[in-house]
Amino acid sequence: MSTELPDLAYWPPELSLHVLSNLNATDLCLASCVWDELAKDDCLWHSLCYSQWGYLSCYFKPKPKNFSYHKLYLRLDEASVTFNADCHLGINYFIKYGLLHDDPQEIARFLHKAKPLDRTQVRYYLESRPEILDSLINLHNFDNLSLANALRKLFHIFETPDTANHYLHLMVEIFSKRFAQCNSNNWLFRNHTPETIYVLCFSLIMLSVDLSNPHIKNKMSKREFIRNVRGAIRVADDELYGHLYDDIYLRGHIAK
Repeated sequence: MSTELPDLAYWPPELSLHVLSNLNATDLCLASCVWDELAKDDCLWHSLCYSQWGYLSCYFKPKPKNFSYHKLYLRLDEASVTFNADCHLGINYFIKYGLLHDDPQEIARFLHKAKPLDRTQVRYYLESRPEILDSLINLHNFDNLSLANALRKLFHIFETPDTANHYLHLMVEIFSKRFAQCNSNNWLFRNHTPETIYVLCFSLIMLSVDLSNPHIKNKMSKREFIRNVRGAIRVADDELYGHLYDDIYLRGHIAK
């Protein structure tokens, strides 16, 4: 039995491309040293571009005759490396080379789908562009989620600062409006506005810190939590507040 690796150049093109489609960009570049024409096939690089940068303005623009997804991938990779070093320089790079329109909605859609971007640099950028933060949060669906799980989803997607600063308050404010919009038909929140949901969010954040911090000896009880929340938002909804307390008590911290 032969132990030699098969030569993809002699395989049917469809089968060879299917094999190469399992490679990442680095391995595909290495494969091009042996199978140059196959490894630079545009359908492979088209797939890699969309898998890493799911949304870009340039995807919808007419393509010039000499357009190549391989070259586009290399440009996008360089732009992402620039972004991960300096978010503002990175976005300017995307805009300068026609990869992204200078529009809050377009930038939000790009950040929503892009995988290679550093989370901390994304946070730095959003801290300086609240209108993009607003658009980005509104791209997410929080329908049919408990408030605690919706917050967990939010903090899983967005990196949060170590301390409660203006950015965190703004993020929770935008989230509260979006959560209320997504759950307008949810009977659990029939008595609550975005403003009261905002207070509930911070009540849950503080409760999760209280219950998970080993340095806090006297933990907040369920009765104390219900009383404090009811007093803060002036809405008697003890059943909901009790469920929220139980969620944090049983399932743990909202933002790890």
